[in-house]
Amino acid sequence: MKAILCESLGLPSSLVYKEIESLTPGPEEIIISTKACAVNFPDTLIIQGKYQVKPELPFSPGSDISGIVKSVGFEVKTFKAGDEVFGVVPYGGYAEEVRVQPTMIFPKPPSMSFPIAASFLYAYGTSLHALKDRAQLKAGETLVVLGASGGVGLAAVDIGKMMGARVIAAASTAEKLKVCQQYGADELINYTDSDLKASIKELTNGKGADVICDPVGGSYTEGAVRATAWGGRYLVVGFAAGQIPSLPLNLALLKGCSVVGVFWGRFTKENPQGNMENGQQILQWYKEGKIKPHIYKTYPLSQAPKALEDMMQRKVIGKVIIEI
Repeated sequence: MKAILCESLGLPSSLVYKEIESLTPGPEEIIISTKACAVNFPDTLIIQGKYQVKPELPFSPGSDISGIVKSVGFEVKTFKAGDEVFGVVPYGGYAEEVRVQPTMIFPKPPSMSFPIAASFLYAYGTSLHALKDRAQLKAGETLVVLGASGGVGLAAVDIGKMMGARVIAAASTAEKLKVCQQYGADELINYTDSDLKASIKELTNGKGADVICDPVGGSYTEGAVRATAWGGRYLVVGFAAGQIPSLPLNLALLKGCSVVGVFWGRFTKENPQGNMENGQQILQWYKEGKIKPHIYKTYPLSQAPKALEDMMQRKVIGKVIIEI
């Protein structure tokens, strides 16, 4: 089979496209013939050795996959060869075959394309876990989403509206904010030409945001925390800006707010039943036509390094897909 391999840690240009041996399943494993794999920001980190997960070299990046079951281990009873599925893996998705655990995949509805299926679980799974499990977002509350045009951010806008929140989307360009508005954002903030804290305060009549979802980090973090309402929840989702910020902890005291970590990958292992229920909820919303990922662009497997470069240069709105 063909795969994109990380043979030495570095930037996307160091990845290689080559033929490797096909996979065989262990007793409790499934081998999927991959049809599509989404590009996610952690893919840009894992190939540089900067992510929490550090696979042995060589490895293939990519976690958000869809495809057709090729073979199953003898103890697998839930899926069979020929089933169309989608799900997540720690890595390995930028390849014609990928090894998965049965608990990490779902049957793909016939009406769902493989690229759309590969766009779902990472972004929507992270955002639903963040807003439902960690923030306990309530209808009528104000949700601010930073990096709102990215995969996780746009999913948070989508799900926040589903949960009945007033959603304020913050992003860096008018083009990105236009897509956020199409996904239901009630208010928009361009944080490259306005003060983030002042804008949030103005849009909430001085109260501040009940929940802030932050996949960005960097220089925006402190201003956003300062714009959190009394008793608010600040969700630490990721650091797409490239900088892990420091935070004066007296802000949490003065505002009575919570700084809440969101690590969806760990949640899937610690609470597989809860993750399965969240996945089923996302799938149900899709079937009802209530949510749909935004696909910015697709690339063939051989051009996966270019897709990663686009992600690193913040050109992406929504999701980028590798079609295999």
